[in-house]
Amino acid sequence: MKASAFVYPWDVNGDPEAPARTAALGITQVTLASAYHSTRALTPRHPRHRIVTAEHAAVLYPPGDRWSGRTLSPYPAGDWAPGDAFGEAAEALADAGLEVHTWVVLAHNSRLGAERPDTSVVNAYGDRYPWAPCIAQPATRAYLIELAAEAAVRPGARGTELESLGWYGLAHLHAHDKTAGVGLGDAGQYLMSLCFCPACRDGYAAEGLDAGELAAAVRDALEPVWRGAACDGGWAGVEKLLGAARAGATRAWRDRTARTLQEAAVAAVRRAAPEGFQVLLHADPVSYHCGANAGVDPAHILSVADGVVVPCTGGAGLLTPFAREGRDGAVLAANFTVVSGMGGSPGTLAADAAEARRLGATELRLYHAGLASDGDLEAVRSALAGR
Repeated sequence: MKASAFVYPWDVNGDPEAPARTAALGITQVTLASAYHSTRALTPRHPRHRIVTAEHAAVLYPPGDRWSGRTLSPYPAGDWAPGDAFGEAAEALADAGLEVHTWVVLAHNSRLGAERPDTSVVNAYGDRYPWAPCIAQPATRAYLIELAAEAAVRPGARGTELESLGWYGLAHLHAHDKTAGVGLGDAGQYLMSLCFCPACRDGYAAEGLDAGELAAAVRDALEPVWRGAACDGGWAGVEKLLGAARAGATRAWRDRTARTLQEAAVAAVRRAAPEGFQVLLHADPVSYHCGANAGVDPAHILSVADGVVVPCTGGAGLLTPFAREGRDGAVLAANFTVVSGMGGSPGTLAADAAEARRLGATELRLYHAGLASDGDLEAVRSALAGR
C-alpha cells in the first residue's frame, strides 16, 4: 500500500537532513501542513530547536490577495513558520523524491474564536467554544471554503487532505484541559456539542423545533448526567436523552449543514486545482460525531471527494462503513499514530496495516514523522520494508 507521513514545515526547514531521513522511511508521499491550528510540537532531531510553539491557527505561507475586503481572513504564521514556510519545505521534500500533498485544518481556530466570539459554537448553557467556528454561519462558511481552496492548492502539491471540515464540538485537546470529571459518553458529547448561535437557532426552526425549548430540553436531559448517571451509548442514547423526534430534527439540520459545506469546499478546491489533483477528507463514518475527523455519511462523502483518511490507531473498524460502499478508485487511507509517547504502536504497524488492508484500506497514513523518536522511526522503516 502507498504510505504517506504527516510533516510540519518546521520539521524540515533549517534541517538539511530531514527530507532524506523522511524519504528513508520507505514512504512515497508526505502530507505537509499548509494551514494548521495552534500547537506546541517536539522537534527531536532539528539542529536549531527542540520545541516549536505555534501560538495561533495560521496559514504557513503568505495569504493571497483574495482576502482583501473579506469579513474573515486567515492569520499569517509568526516566527514558527515565517515567509513561505510551506513552499520551502515542499520544495526540499520534492527534491528528495517525495510527492507532496497539503494538510489543511479548517473549522478549528482558537484565535478566531477569541477575537470574534460571535463566530463560535454556543452550547445549550450559553458557553462559547472558541476553538470551534460554527459551520452554519454564512460568513464562517465562506471563509472556510475560500481557505480550503487557497491552502489546499499550493505550488507543487499533487493533492490535499482536509481536516476538521465539519462540526467541532466539546471534545478538544485544550491546554490544561479539565473537562473529563464527568463521563459524558457519546450521547452526552453530542448534546454538549449542539450549537445555539443565531444561525443554528434558525436552522432548528426550519426543522420545526423551538430553539429555546430545545436548549431547555438539553439542559434537563443532562442534569442527571452531571449527578453521575451513565449515558447510553450511540445514537440510541441521544434519542433516550432528547426524544427520538427532537434528536432526529437536530441531526437533520447538522448533517445537512456539514454535507453542503463539504460539497462546497471540495468543489472550490477542484476549481482551483490542476487536473488529477486528489482531494481527501479526514473523516469518521458516524455523521453526528464532531472533531478533527469530521462525521460524514460514507456514501455521500465518497460521491464528493476522492476518498477519506480514517483514524485507525484504536483499531481499523472505522474503515468498514467506507469499504462497504464499494466505490471503485476511492482512496481509503488508514491513519495510524506511530509516536509511542502519543499512544501509538509503531512496533505493530506491519500487523495493523495488514488488518487495515483486510478491512478495505488502500493506503496508509503515518502520524507523525516529525514528532516520532528515532526508535519509533526505525520501527516504521522496518514495518514498511516488510510490506
